[in-house]
Amino acid sequence: MLPAETDEEAGAQFEMQGLFTVLNVVRVGQVHLFYRARLLSTEFKPGHETLEARLFTESEIPWDEIAFKTVKATLEHYFADRRTGKFGIHTVDIA
Repeated sequence: MLPAETDEEAGAQFEMQGLFTVLNVVRVGQVHLFYRARLLSTEFKPGHETLEARLFTESEIPWDEIAFKTVKATLEHYFADRRTGKFGIHTVDIA
């Protein structure tokens, strides 16, 4: 998400880090960029478009309820990288 989008949707306080995923959404001709960030506070102030914002452990994530394939792919790469302790930049084609 863009920093403004993260603030608008979740009201999260964070520090931007490096580029993490570049996702080519083929069917709509879009490229989505996701960045890593460091959360500065566990308090959220969701905007009017968000019903709830909270943190999940990896095992608590409702994988089947994630609306966007790009978000799901990014989370899968994040947890795989976290297990190895090395974060890279991932490029993915989303059909």
